Amino acid sequence: MPIRVISGSAKGRRLKMVTGDGTRPVMDRVKEALFNIIGQDIVGSVFLDLFAGTGSVGIEALSRGAEKAVFIEIDRKACQVIQENLEMTRLMNRAVLKRADAFQVLKQPPAEPYDFIYIAPPQYKGMWIDALKQIDAQLEWSPPGTTVIVQIDPEEEQTFELKRLEQFDQRRYGSTLLMFFTAQDDAVHLDEDRSESA
Repeated sequence: MPIRVISGSAKGRRLKMVTGDGTRPVMDRVKEALFNIIGQDIVGSVFLDLFAGTGSVGIEALSRGAEKAVFIEIDRKACQVIQENLEMTRLMNRAVLKRADAFQVLKQPPAEPYDFIYIAPPQYKGMWIDALKQIDAQLEWSPPGTTVIVQIDPEEEQTFELKRLEQFDQRRYGSTLLMFFTAQDDAVHLDEDRSESA
């Protein structure tokens, strides 16, 4: 099924797909719902597409007014597709494309803070949990106000404890589950810890 840019400066442009099953393309209706939830907060934001695949989500963010999008993808063919999609949508000037392993990237401090981090790794490997835990554990990756969005199959959902990230929304669209987390101020958790120990 073809994917396209839904809204903004590149509205209607069809995007190239990555052959094979190594990427997890997001359906148009899910992507539209996602950005309806984000709303106008996307304008002027810095967006990280962590397991970028075709680059569809980060490109949608740019089309809707994000100031910058960074695409992280380890697969060479996928990186070529992202490059071609960025050129076709004329959004390359606000994009950074890095061929790298997402988990290695998360081990280093980010070059700049991100307003939104999108996590949609290959399915059924628990990679979303590892990525979320790495982001949760590092203040540089999850300063207060950062929104982290996870796209998984509902069957992959698990409950586990996070220290700084709190889930504030969850939406299911068929075989796709979107989970939204926000990074809290450390002082909030410190107060909670004190009240629990009192």
